[in-house]
Amino acid sequence: MEHRFTVGGMTCQGCVRSVSAALQRVDPKAEVTVHLDTGVVEVKSELTHAELAAVIDDAGYEVEAG
Repeated sequence: MEHRFTVGGMTCQGCVRSVSAALQRVDPKAEVTVHLDTGVVEVKSELTHAELAAVIDDAGYEVEAG
């Protein structure tokens, strides 16, 4: 499944690596694309949208509603 999140608090490439690593820890097969300029994170994963959002939140970033 493909998921799209708008994520607040990402300001640098370190944030990109942190979000990507957190998502791939819970799903090593996940394909993660982070667009730092727009704050959009796209994930191809078998996990649910809510599960992935929780991982991003636990990594210290805010998943915006919508």
